[in-house]
Amino acid sequence: MRTKLIRTTAVAATALMAALSLTACQSDDGAQDEGAAPTASAPATQKPATDPTAAPTSDPVTPASPSAEKPAGNGNKGNGKGSSGGSTGGSAAGTGGGTEDAGPVMTACGADVKVTYSTVRRPINHALLTMTNTGSQPCNAYHAPLLRFDDAQAATAVHQDSRPQAVVTIAPGESAYASIMLASADGSGTDGRTATRLAVHFAPRSGSGSTDAAPAVISLPAGTYTDTTTTVSYWQGSMDDALMY
Repeated sequence: MRTKLIRTTAVAATALMAALSLTACQSDDGAQDEGAAPTASAPATQKPATDPTAAPTSDPVTPASPSAEKPAGNGNKGNGKGSSGGSTGGSAAGTGGGTEDAGPVMTACGADVKVTYSTVRRPINHALLTMTNTGSQPCNAYHAPLLRFDDAQAATAVHQDSRPQAVVTIAPGESAYASIMLASADGSGTDGRTATRLAVHFAPRSGSGSTDAAPAVISLPAGTYTDTTTTVSYWQGSMDDALMY
């Protein structure tokens, strides 16, 4: 029985091999084989190595075309104009704020001035000081004139309400003005006396003490009366402004 089973199996194997050989022959004759292995169709779908659409693997990077690239000359020209404009603006700003064009340094008036004293009808009991710049450079009339009548121990009081909004600058040949109230019109002053001489000193910018300039000494009109209410105004830019105090 065992020998018969082996023979039957061998015969079946031989028949199967024969069938496979017949199928292979039919495929070689051009019949469509739907169950063929995928590797059989690979050559038909693979792109050739020389396909022009494929990206090169060894060529260097190609530069952009001249029409797409911004010319270097135009770029430099534009930058040059920008630098020139900035430099000009900076130059103009430097000239305005530089020390070379800042003008002469202002000094306190006193060295090259002429001071005159004159009486006025209005306001009553008032006199007017006029300081004229006789020098060749402008000067600043700081604060108020420092007055001493005769041998007074203290300077005359200053009318504080007369302080101007800005320091008065006197150009060569021009003048500043200060008014003197010799005595209050209501007669409230005391220690009245007649003065014969007035010394006018000049205040520095700091307002402390007086400048080194020699004082202007003025001989007063006869009968010039002063008392404890005597005051002087700050230097003003006009006669009218001075006589308001």
